Amino acid sequence: MSNSIKIRGALVFVCLLLALFSLAPTFTDNLPGWWTDTVDPIHRGLDLQGGMHLVLSVDVDKAVESRVDTLIDQTETMLREKDTVYKRIERRQGDRLVVIVYDDEAASQVASLMGENFPALESETFPASGGFIEKHFRLSDVEIENTRDYAVRQALETMRNRVDQFGVSEPTLQRQSGNRILIQLPGVKDPDRAIALLGKTARLEFKMVVEDADPQEAIAGNLQPGTRLLYEHNVNRSTGAVTETPIVVYDKTALTGDLLADANVRIDTRFNEPYVAIDFNAVGAKRFDQITAANVGKRMAIVLDDTVYSAPVIRERIAGGSAQISGSFTSQEATDLAIVLRAGSLPAPVSIMENRTVGPSLGLDSINKGIKSIIVGAILVVAAMIIYYRFSGIVAVVALVLNLIFISAMLALFGATLTLPGLAGVVLTVGMAVDANVLIFERIREELRLGKTPKLALDVGYSKAFLTIIDANLTTLLAALVLFQFGTGPVKGFAVTLSIGIIASLFTAIFVSRVIFNFFLESRTVKRLSI
Repeated sequence: MSNSIKIRGALVFVCLLLALFSLAPTFTDNLPGWWTDTVDPIHRGLDLQGGMHLVLSVDVDKAVESRVDTLIDQTETMLREKDTVYKRIERRQGDRLVVIVYDDEAASQVASLMGENFPALESETFPASGGFIEKHFRLSDVEIENTRDYAVRQALETMRNRVDQFGVSEPTLQRQSGNRILIQLPGVKDPDRAIALLGKTARLEFKMVVEDADPQEAIAGNLQPGTRLLYEHNVNRSTGAVTETPIVVYDKTALTGDLLADANVRIDTRFNEPYVAIDFNAVGAKRFDQITAANVGKRMAIVLDDTVYSAPVIRERIAGGSAQISGSFTSQEATDLAIVLRAGSLPAPVSIMENRTVGPSLGLDSINKGIKSIIVGAILVVAAMIIYYRFSGIVAVVALVLNLIFISAMLALFGATLTLPGLAGVVLTVGMAVDANVLIFERIREELRLGKTPKLALDVGYSKAFLTIIDANLTTLLAALVLFQFGTGPVKGFAVTLSIGIIASLFTAIFVSRVIFNFFLESRTVKRLSI
């Protein structure tokens, strides 16, 4: 036997060993740690193991309003530092910042200051009743579009952080057209908790309480300018009853959760209840120190998503940048709150546009049906090949079996996710796998009819069929790559297995089957080829 055949046979054997090595973690858990660390089992998609399919919509208009609110805070700080006299600053029409001043001199100072610090803002001047002057500053269309786009991207990243801490394996998070985000969470057993965790805006704010405000007047709609009415969430420790107490706070936020460094669940030893301990970063710690030092004896409300969780009195200056959020949490509620605070708040509220849950039993049923279809298709192909091509058909069947093994191994090696449409791609590949062998075998038959020896007919048959096989499979591969690039969800899953199947089919049909034929023709004298 020539060295060339031995080398090619050894190459096929090595590929087979590598494939079996890659597939082992999929079929057994009793493997050494280094093995499972090297290769993951085949990842199953949402439709094969159950889980959640969500489509969320980001309220990008709220993100624009938050951007204007941030500009208002910065503008107030700058005007105070420059000793510029103004009546008030407010947001109008969502994307418009309005500074109301007393005279033209102050209006000129405001215009100069804003032009210097925020050159991208478009400005206008309007007279107001009572002799006041209104300076209007509006975000440009480009800035608004950038803010909306950034809100979706930041929401996607925040969602990804939350999902990672939630402990879901192989999640799918993708941005779709417009302001929508696709989230697939395979294997999730508590859909309600997942929805609550992902949908929580988790905007943490520290606001000073208006001490002299009458909550009942506020309920009636009589609010002082620059204040707002919120409700404090209270839980009776003995009965578990939940009540809400009206509380008036300043609209201006003293500190936000954007400056958090960490959030953890701890146990209050007095009541044996969990609470969330938060730590600010260096900037937040300095700001928290300044706020508490300037407001000793006053109440500070800890607000999460417009709900006051507590409003303690500041007894003394608090240095070190640590605080706590308590509110009679359960252990699960405290854990989830810590997760969303660590992951960061969403830049804007999100709403659920689509919510589908796939049960594990349905996923198992899909797997069973998919495997059954592959087996039935393979049996039909095997029977047809053996009946029509005899011994050569057996060679094609061996190549088909190796083809399925190599497809599965490449799914594991590349970390691809096997979905129900992916199983359809495997079924299609089973049919296509012998197509190349059919082309080769018919070419060989033609050469045998011309009176050529089996070995020569084999060489000529493979040579003449090669370009045709490459052309046909390359065209299909390009179509599969286009589907993968531009498709989403099921289409992409189908394209993945189809692409891998085509590559494996080319290898087994052109290379592996040729090695098998050469092995038998070299090792013995064959006068007639069974084809």
